[in-house]
Amino acid sequence: MTRVHNFSAGPAALPQPVLEKAQSQLLDIAGTGRSIMEMSHRSALYSEVDHQAKVRLRDLLGLGSEFEIMFLQGGASSQFMMLPMNFLEEEHTAGYLDTGRWSAKAITEARRFGQVDVLFSSEDDAYRRVPEAGTFEVDPQWTYLHYTSNNTVAGTQFPYEPHAGEVPLACDASSDLLSRAITPDTYGLIYAGAQKNVGPAGVTIVIIRRDFLERSRVSGEIPTILRYRTHAEKIFNTPPVFNVYMVGLVLEWLQEQGGVAHFEELSHRKAGLIYEEIDRDGFYEGAVEAGSRSLMNVTFRLADRALEERFLEEASEEKLMGLKGHRSVGGVRASLYNAVPLASAEALAQFMRSFREQYG
Repeated sequence: MTRVHNFSAGPAALPQPVLEKAQSQLLDIAGTGRSIMEMSHRSALYSEVDHQAKVRLRDLLGLGSEFEIMFLQGGASSQFMMLPMNFLEEEHTAGYLDTGRWSAKAITEARRFGQVDVLFSSEDDAYRRVPEAGTFEVDPQWTYLHYTSNNTVAGTQFPYEPHAGEVPLACDASSDLLSRAITPDTYGLIYAGAQKNVGPAGVTIVIIRRDFLERSRVSGEIPTILRYRTHAEKIFNTPPVFNVYMVGLVLEWLQEQGGVAHFEELSHRKAGLIYEEIDRDGFYEGAVEAGSRSLMNVTFRLADRALEERFLEEASEEKLMGLKGHRSVGGVRASLYNAVPLASAEALAQFMRSFREQYG
């Protein structure tokens, strides 16, 4: 078996030690003679799996007891709807920063439930940038301020956490959760589809501060399963047990490697290798403004667009996989999530140099 260099944007690379451990426990976990997928989610063993995953997540992010953690289903797309459904009504307003495809979808869903103030949008600039810190005003009457911390399609990332004063931040952190430190107390809610940086597709992490949760609507018009309060009380329905188990293994691996601080430093090193090749001359062109560049999703074009297909084909021959840009923008995208090793970034940088030498 040969493992490739996996730059897929999602579902994305998982740590090989995690896959190997899951493989070893697939038929028999903890001497039970059963897979984690074959037992009740009310069992003591699964309860411990769920508990340990939450303990590890608290440790890695520095979350206090004032935060609830939920493992839900439906991906980040379900949270685009669930967040405003729980916190907005017609007379309520939330602020949104529009920096990419997914934040635009979140805005569309929020408008179904309440008022939305879009205080920044880079749509007219093909989402090539995020706002500079301090360039937008926050209304203290807003219920929350929503932003997408990393934009996988365009390849932009907030290099800072927006300052919202007393207004709680709500963040879609699907593609950079656990890749850098956060300031927990500024957030009312953080959500993340696990399949980019934390685990396999099928589970969504929701972190919510209890005092923010208390502001949520209690109207009977909200379906029971779509209320955050429902899931804060207990495991309400059958969770994606294998996916939560896998998230727990990834979190354990992150801790063993040195935690968030280690991966933050590693992210700068990996992305730096690729951006160095992009900036070397005019052969490659960065797809976004330099001050908004993502450490998770490096996007670029070849100055000679006719060479892009050849670049992708030859990269594939070198086992550099998952580099094709999103269908809406084209080009090349290298996703450098936590599970992507430094060696993969080095291999891509070397290939970029060799390709330039051959065709430049």
